[in-house]
Amino acid sequence: MALENISANRSFGGQQLRYRHQSSVLNCAMTFSIYLPAQVDNLPNKLPVLYWLSGLTCSDENFVQKAGAQQYASKHGMAIVCADTSPRGEGVADDAEGAYDMGLGAGFYVDASEQPWAEHYRMYSYIVDELPALIGAQFPIDNQRAGISGHSMGGHGALTIALRNPTQFKSVSAFAPICSPLNCAWGEKALDGYLGENRTTWEAHDTVSLVSRANTHLPVLVDQGEADNFLAEQLKTELLIEAARRADYPMQIRLHPGYDHSYFFIASFIGEHIAFHAAALS
Repeated sequence: MALENISANRSFGGQQLRYRHQSSVLNCAMTFSIYLPAQVDNLPNKLPVLYWLSGLTCSDENFVQKAGAQQYASKHGMAIVCADTSPRGEGVADDAEGAYDMGLGAGFYVDASEQPWAEHYRMYSYIVDELPALIGAQFPIDNQRAGISGHSMGGHGALTIALRNPTQFKSVSAFAPICSPLNCAWGEKALDGYLGENRTTWEAHDTVSLVSRANTHLPVLVDQGEADNFLAEQLKTELLIEAARRADYPMQIRLHPGYDHSYFFIASFIGEHIAFHAAALS
């Protein structure tokens, strides 16, 4: 698959790169960013990799520019792949009213079955299948040592994708994830629109539901700010804490007084998340 390089910047001895490619899964052109630390030139083996999923309204660039992750990836010799949050381009459906929580920038990491979304909105298959295959073919990346992380909608994506694919992703972390789309307005709108009104089909994309029936226990780290204005109505962290307790699923779920939903929060703890994945993937 042909890659078009869009940008390249030196960062902490490595390279922050951005590419465009034609996605057969999403039927449109897609962009992704990848950080390759300096170790890529000196190691005999391929690098471990962290896949990052961003939240509502974001693209592959938000994390790259705001999180400050490159210095920690460089320290641990880890590549970071940042995906976009939805298909884009001419002919790709968007919310008819221009809402931020549906359509462009809001793919919710599911494979849509409903119109007008089904033709392009297959972000689950893109993240699980197409993007890792592309990364593994084009870069010195070891997809057998892959973790996944994300923020908000991307935290939801990271957790649900890892729980459903525990042999592919060896570790998972999240910042302020949407823990139970079945029980919040963001999730109900998106899953109803993309998947239809049968709520049983939604359970495959609900972290709380997946935890309750998980047979494999991955290393899991979740950070949540207690001053997050979306915590009570949209994120529902308390439901994940209770589900993990009931299922006896060991998770690190940390609540941080005074921290909100922003990238200031992510930047404060991203070093610990990368160290967490580095340890799990070593």
